[in-house]
Amino acid sequence: MTDSRQAPQPVAHSVWSDPWHFLGFGFGSGTLPKAPGTWGSALALAFIPLWHMLPAWAYAALLLAATLFGIWLCGKVADDLGVHDHEGIVWDELVGIWITFWLAPDGWQWLLLGFVAFRLFDILKPGPIGWLDRHLQGGSGIMLDDVLAGVFAWAVVQGVAWFVI
Repeated sequence: MTDSRQAPQPVAHSVWSDPWHFLGFGFGSGTLPKAPGTWGSALALAFIPLWHMLPAWAYAALLLAATLFGIWLCGKVADDLGVHDHEGIVWDELVGIWITFWLAPDGWQWLLLGFVAFRLFDILKPGPIGWLDRHLQGGSGIMLDDVLAGVFAWAVVQGVAWFVI
């Protein structure tokens, strides 16, 4: 996430011509004005019904593949743009949301809970999430704070589900 005191970063026009940039910018959702991370997270919700059709092991494999790919992808796009963590790079938010909903119950209430929990952890960056954000560089630095925010949000969803269901 970009420091709120910094000026917004210009949208990279290569998003529309370079397929890696298009993916890194969350299928273009990272180009939307104001809070691109929130837009990327919202787009990621559209994939949840598809991922929930997978067996748990396949969903977990997808998460691992998306994370490893994301480390490479986010690092490449950041290097291409010359900006460590351009605010429009939102592949990390997509993966964080997808982690949040692994083994989660179906229903709009769960989508809302997971979305809000993930966005709060991603924005506030408590404890180890903030440490990862400040200390890791490259694609790992871009991805892993959102992966951990997704794990924290997953724990919230699972905890609430355990008490409710």
